[in-house]
Amino acid sequence: MSAVPRIGIDAMGGDHGPSAVAEGTVLACREMPGQIYVTLVGDESEIRGHLKRLRADDLPIDVVHAPERIEMAEKAAAAVRRKTRSSLGVLTQLHKEGQVDAIFSAGNTGAVVAASTLGLGRLESVSRPALAAFFPNVGEGTVVLDVGANAECRASHLVQFAHMGSVYARYLLGRPNPRVGLLSIGEEDTKGNALVLETLPLLRRASHLNFLGNVEGRDVFKGSCDVVVTDGFTGNVVLKTAESVATFLTMKIRQEIRRDALARVGVLFMGGALRRLRAAVDWEERGAAPLLGVNGVCFVGHGNSGPRAFRSAIRTLKRFVTEKVNEHIREEIEADRVSAA
Repeated sequence: MSAVPRIGIDAMGGDHGPSAVAEGTVLACREMPGQIYVTLVGDESEIRGHLKRLRADDLPIDVVHAPERIEMAEKAAAAVRRKTRSSLGVLTQLHKEGQVDAIFSAGNTGAVVAASTLGLGRLESVSRPALAAFFPNVGEGTVVLDVGANAECRASHLVQFAHMGSVYARYLLGRPNPRVGLLSIGEEDTKGNALVLETLPLLRRASHLNFLGNVEGRDVFKGSCDVVVTDGFTGNVVLKTAESVATFLTMKIRQEIRRDALARVGVLFMGGALRRLRAAVDWEERGAAPLLGVNGVCFVGHGNSGPRAFRSAIRTLKRFVTEKVNEHIREEIEADRVSAA
């Protein structure tokens, strides 16, 4: 790794294309002068046109041309294998060759997972990479994984997810002794499906984990634990449901304020509180979810990511690299394997 983290971005991924990527990159470089170097991968002429518009000539931003792009609707694995010259494919290769220290894409999530897993491989002792999403709550927030990389999992996979999530919470979220819970339909040891019943005793025996036991969906938002582990199918349902509830509540609050004159007056006095609430639930302030367990640093963003989300993602990737999170994941999983032998 170079002294200054080198961040690679898929400039063609996401709903808003190179325009949002360029704006977010410029914001990040101006906020962190001398702390990052960014490489944008995609249609070179289009990217440079946006950078010129933003007067970014003096910023540490490089552009690498890639003539193809993977669309959101394409079948992930097939597209990755077929479009080797796509922005995502070229970006992954740059990371594999050590030309960038971390990569980010807001494009097709399945394709990002496939490209990283196939192109970078897995960390030693990791069987399945997992997507980790941050959920704001009444506490300091909770990391949930897996939220979509693996629809079907074994108990041993969930144990590895717990270790990876715990390390992420410790070094990126500042939780010295992260509390870990296993998502189930009840707190009792007898509750849950076959996967939960098989995983529970393994997590209880796992060293280096502050394991609390089974937790329910409500615990994600109560802040009862710092890390929640589950299979990717269940985790993705939880993630999409939470996103839709947040959108619904925002729309409903706006409707009610417009409908009631007194409410509109009240907003004048609640402005500060409403801004703090918005900041707390604003996913663009986090920007990205890490794919933990790959032999590299790969983050995935929301397809609707705007400039702020790309800026936040670059900030988070920089911290992941400088905190050497992957090294700590290797150490913890290996230590648990040795102690269990």
